[in-house]
Amino acid sequence: MQALGTLSVFSPALHAEPVREPRVMKPRRAAPADAIRPTRAEVNLEALRHNLRVVKRQAGSAEVWAVLKADGYGHGAPAVARTLERAGADGFCVALLEEAVELREAGIRAPVLVMGGYYGGAYDEILANEIVPVVYDLAQIEGFARLVRSQDAPAPVNVHLNIDTGMSRLGVRPRELEAFATRLKDFPEVRVSGLMTHFASADARTTDEIREQMVHFEAATALLARHGVNPTVRHAANSAALLRGEACLDLVRPGIALFGVAPRVPDGDADGGGLPSSRPLASDLKAVMRVRTELVALRDVEAGDAVGYSALFRASRPSRIATIPMGYADGLSRHLTNRGHVLIRGRRAPIVGAVSMDMSMVDVTDIPGVTLRDEAVVLGGQEGPLGKDTISADELAAHGETIPWEVLCAISRRVPRFYREP
Repeated sequence: MQALGTLSVFSPALHAEPVREPRVMKPRRAAPADAIRPTRAEVNLEALRHNLRVVKRQAGSAEVWAVLKADGYGHGAPAVARTLERAGADGFCVALLEEAVELREAGIRAPVLVMGGYYGGAYDEILANEIVPVVYDLAQIEGFARLVRSQDAPAPVNVHLNIDTGMSRLGVRPRELEAFATRLKDFPEVRVSGLMTHFASADARTTDEIREQMVHFEAATALLARHGVNPTVRHAANSAALLRGEACLDLVRPGIALFGVAPRVPDGDADGGGLPSSRPLASDLKAVMRVRTELVALRDVEAGDAVGYSALFRASRPSRIATIPMGYADGLSRHLTNRGHVLIRGRRAPIVGAVSMDMSMVDVTDIPGVTLRDEAVVLGGQEGPLGKDTISADELAAHGETIPWEVLCAISRRVPRFYREP
């Protein structure tokens, strides 16, 4: 028996055979049929298709490979991928091998690129599911080559090579590329069919950093060509670069834009609070997700009464407080405590007291006609008898001192996704 505290590691460079057979496991998402409480995320598939059309127009002749990592930015990757594939997406990008296998099991036949680079030795899963891996280490190249040799698998295995042009996260660094390219000749079982990089500051005020990284990328392309490595596709542009018309090579990799959030760039001015302001890179995208729940309790409190954990809110007047069955375990950030709002009857109601794990409280004193089971919208739009309003991912991000990417990804898997065709 292996002693506690030791770690068994498999490296293709060190072992002829894997120590164990990796298993690809995927967490289960709450299904609509299992929903008891009224909290749910509604995904508008027509808005998704609209955003794909916007992106494809911007991409021109470049293929569009939709980035669906993190469960499709919280929207549910399988259903989103099926919709986008039918609507004309050319391929898909994910971060994890598990995410790629999930798409294949959902019936997706378009190319799927795994960009995270960690495969845990499960190279056979990649070949069996016709998945395209991104590599950046010779041990990965050797692992695929060994699999071809040992199993008489079809050769060559097509991979995309990641070049680190300034992100300092993954990828072959330019100063190491010459040696890397020389060693590639030892592995004819593997073919570099794609070349990619990742922008660090595509949403900066200017495009200078994009262009600086592209200088390094072009130099890497030329160096590899001198070693006989000539990939058929190159790609770099994320949503921000694409919407700015930068680095749209053979294919582009939009993520957040497909879900209706336009990356923002600083515009050099200051808002009313003296903070730097920004402008969105697109105005014609449509929000895809709407998160709603219902009021499950109403109570009247007196002036001075505390609301929620740690008495972070005390009523300054006689007030009516409603409880909604959604909290930070569902993706309603605790940073919204005494700062955020929900929409009820078409009007804003402030969140009061601490957002707790499963529930939150809102002040409905100034909203006439409120009753139990009234809809409360946490993210998205609502039109009601008292008006019409929208709470965007950008707004929630500003309250939570974060970014819209995190807001969408934070909607947890215990919130069922309902897919709508308006």
